[in-house]
Amino acid sequence: MTDTHAYEVIVIGGGAAGLSAALVLGRARRRTLVVDAGEPRNAPAAHMQGFLTRDGMPPAEFLAIGREEIARYGVELVRDRVVGLAEGFAVTLESGRTLQARRLVVATGLKDELPAVPGVAERFGKDVLHCPYCHGWEVRDQAFGVLATTPLSVHQALMVSQWSKDVTLFLHTVAEADLSDDDLRRLAAAGVKVVPGEVERLRIENDRLTGVRLGDGSVHAREVLFVAPRAVPQNGLLAQLGAELNETPFGAYPVVDATGQTTVPGVWAVGNAMGFGEQVINAAGGGYRAGATINGDLLMTDLDKAVQV
Repeated sequence: MTDTHAYEVIVIGGGAAGLSAALVLGRARRRTLVVDAGEPRNAPAAHMQGFLTRDGMPPAEFLAIGREEIARYGVELVRDRVVGLAEGFAVTLESGRTLQARRLVVATGLKDELPAVPGVAERFGKDVLHCPYCHGWEVRDQAFGVLATTPLSVHQALMVSQWSKDVTLFLHTVAEADLSDDDLRRLAAAGVKVVPGEVERLRIENDRLTGVRLGDGSVHAREVLFVAPRAVPQNGLLAQLGAELNETPFGAYPVVDATGQTTVPGVWAVGNAMGFGEQVINAAGGGYRAGATINGDLLMTDLDKAVQV
């Protein structure tokens, strides 16, 4: 089925950024559709923190409330996946439908690829964590480990020392020679213990992390492990449209202006689709900004056309 010009705006992705943009657009009386594949990045987490008035709320509950709110303003939401975008903003869904939009919001986020250490994926979001601002308070003063995957993991170890004075950096696949003199001085100043050797697996007992086992058989008692997942931006759709991407240490993200507009006129990117560091509260704010900008853009476009008639 093809719906020609059925929607003024199609939002691809139903996380905090996409729902926020849709809420603003719905309240602006724009016919808006959200296409959501139902794969939020923070699904493994039991709670989300740092969002004023929503601190500690389960992510699934947050999204459910968001979906209820956009429905009040006539915004439609479908559980589907966008598999193709074409010139003129023809949107092809996995279900076979092809829809048309005047403007697009890409809020497809990113995926976290975890180190291939047995136990890491199973405990991720519980006692294997990645962000101290998201979870540091909840695990404060416990015995922390940090699994190094790049020399940048030193920064993570230094950061988490704000929440615990018992921190061990497991170098894992990072050689001691890769640490600079400044790294070593700062780690010592923060009281971070450095342990060389590759991590073999995590020790789990009674559904809790209790230790980190190295390849030499030694086990280091730890209650929490911080890791740095490899961020994989889900920006294939933007690439299909020819959006300019910028390579960063955390993947390729679109070049955007202050409102999230990409180099493709009429296409906005919000949330983790436009940057690695967008927390839930930042993503929601970015979605709001994009939604308001798009409404103004549509309004002025239509007024200019009316003047020319």
